[in-house]
Amino acid sequence: MAKIVIDEGRCKGCELCLAACPKYIIVMSENFNKKGYHSAKQINPEECTGCAFCAMTCPDVAIEVFK
Repeated sequence: MAKIVIDEGRCKGCELCLAACPKYIIVMSENFNKKGYHSAKQINPEECTGCAFCAMTCPDVAIEVFK
C-alpha cells in the first residue's frame, strides 16, 4: 500500500494533482491554508497505487509519495 503526504503550506491549490491522479483520490480541502488557498488532500488512501503522477505534476513540490 502506498500513501501520499501533501504539504498544505506549500500547496497553492492549482488542482493539477487532481487531474493527474488516475484513481481520483485527491480533492480540494474545504479549509484554507495559511496563504489563503484551498490545499489538496487525499481521500481513500487504501486506493493509492503509488504511481507518483500527482507528485510529478505538482509545480510547488508539495507532494511526497511513500510506497
